[in-house]
Amino acid sequence: MKEKIHPKYVESEIRCACGNVVKTRSTKPVIIVGICNACHPFFTGQQKFVDTAGRVDKFQQRMVKTQAAQAEAALRKKKR
Repeated sequence: MKEKIHPKYVESEIRCACGNVVKTRSTKPVIIVGICNACHPFFTGQQKFVDTAGRVDKFQQRMVKTQAAQAEAALRKKKR
């Protein structure tokens, strides 16, 4: 194994945006993350279920508009 090519393995802190700090070891002394197990909805039990029916309705409305625009474009093309 070659000497002096490996990074230093030091004690480090993982800091979350919520203020939680976890001590570990890494090649970086400080690691900053946006979300951790202390604030993530899956781990806290405060999951919010997404209203998929609302998403489907929005998608269908967009499809109707798109189909109407395509039909109008086809009519314009025939008139030429």
